[in-house]
Amino acid sequence: MTVIKTVEELEAIYGAVGDASTVKVADHVTPLYRIFIEKAPFAALATIGPEGIDCSPRGDLPGFVRIHDQHTLMLPDRRGNNRVDSLRNIVRDPRVSLMFLIPGSGNAVRANGRAHLSVDPDLLASFKVEGKPPRSVMVMHVEEIYFQCARAIVRSDLWNPDKRIDPKTLPTPGQILAEMSQNTVGGEEYDSIWPERAAATMW
Repeated sequence: MTVIKTVEELEAIYGAVGDASTVKVADHVTPLYRIFIEKAPFAALATIGPEGIDCSPRGDLPGFVRIHDQHTLMLPDRRGNNRVDSLRNIVRDPRVSLMFLIPGSGNAVRANGRAHLSVDPDLLASFKVEGKPPRSVMVMHVEEIYFQCARAIVRSDLWNPDKRIDPKTLPTPGQILAEMSQNTVGGEEYDSIWPERAAATMW
């Protein structure tokens, strides 16, 4: 196996970066990037900590990531499984990255920067949904923002409804849990009650 070991070797293979790949980068949320973020119902949050890297899905109503000002994004932490992997990382290492996706759009917007967690009561209250506030809010200082070209989404045909996989052909969470726990957790009962439990604990 031939392994690339230096940046120089890498650049020799890929060549020069085109203008379109560099002029799109800003150090703040521009008016056009604002539109994309405000319409996005989904983002992937990447963090890093002593144990390694973590990437976690975040989804909510469109515009769930608040643009406080052109340098500041705010992401509420809604109910989940309480692992808090991403939040634990942020407390120990502020470097974060968000990638926003909008169904039907071939482009993604990526924002990199540093963040901290806030539990300010007024801030939490401002993010209430159905009367329920998040338990914390990630406050991110944007250092870099740019759009990702559409090739990956076009190649994957991600938004094509004709390419959707039948969920019945995939392992269920209950099956995975049962296998991993020697049937002490999960199983058919877990799968059957999950929709009702999720609906009752969505916010």
